[in-house]
Amino acid sequence: MSTSHPSAEPSIKSVTPPLAVPRGLQILTVPGLHGSGPAHWQSRWEARHPDWQRVEQHDWSRPSLPLWSERVSEGVMRARRVAHGGAVLVAHSFGCLATLRQASLDPIGIAGALLVAPADPDKFGVGALLPTWKLPFPTVLIASRDDPWMAQRTAFSWGALWGSELVDAGAQGHINADSGLDEWPVGLAYLATLLQRIESKGLESDVSGSWESSVELGCTTPYI
Repeated sequence: MSTSHPSAEPSIKSVTPPLAVPRGLQILTVPGLHGSGPAHWQSRWEARHPDWQRVEQHDWSRPSLPLWSERVSEGVMRARRVAHGGAVLVAHSFGCLATLRQASLDPIGIAGALLVAPADPDKFGVGALLPTWKLPFPTVLIASRDDPWMAQRTAFSWGALWGSELVDAGAQGHINADSGLDEWPVGLAYLATLLQRIESKGLESDVSGSWESSVELGCTTPYI
């Protein structure tokens, strides 16, 4: 476990141009409840990267984890047809839970995941459906200190189980359109770092057991 300070965040300048996705990988965005509107950072990223794909839900207002995770599965299968290295999932809120549920059922085809402001699984009664073990692919979990959907402390406790790199986003609410992030270049920088880690391990290699979790915190409060 390592600790770094805000000054160690990826450089915003490094992600000013469109993000270069390593060959063999497909980016899939996984929005949360009600989808992501045009002002949401996920939609802004998609606009800059038209080759990215969005996991669409049949009913954005119905948070059904089995149905949502099935759509994630379909998106991953489509991605594997065009990208031999699999899909990198960029998830937000309830979309994180759908991503994690699919990972617990079948992680094949998932190369990595950026988990932003996960919704509290206990609020939806789905905690028992999520993995409680280290995932076989690298993940970065970004949580806000004042997220109304899940306390940062709780988010980091879950992320520690999954072997995620944990990132303190500061006071950014639910890290959505209301947070005023525009294109959220800092988040894009963390995605770029995640892609570099995936590429460095080799798109064809088995990363299970080789991903070490780390923590980026501005405080020393222990997890529960």
